[in-house]
Amino acid sequence: MSEEIKYVTLLDEEGNEVEFEVVTKLDIEEVEYFIVIPKDEDVEEAIALKLVYDEDGEELFVPVEEEHELMMVSEAYEILFEEEEEEEEE
Repeated sequence: MSEEIKYVTLLDEEGNEVEFEVVTKLDIEEVEYFIVIPKDEDVEEAIALKLVYDEDGEELFVPVEEEHELMMVSEAYEILFEEEEEEEEE
């Protein structure tokens, strides 16, 4: 996925569309991960999504649920966030 994504629309448990703002995109081990937060809502917790492809080649965002994978994404995000803070301080 080459273009920069700023927002994604996902379906909640009831099938309602919910728009999320993309905080950052991480490429880890040839997989694209997205850290998102609900658009226009003041929340503390972000959601990690993984970009996968269905059998027809359509892109799908799925929540990262496996603990080891979630930890890997979380650690990569923390490193990126620390690097950005250091750059801002310079």
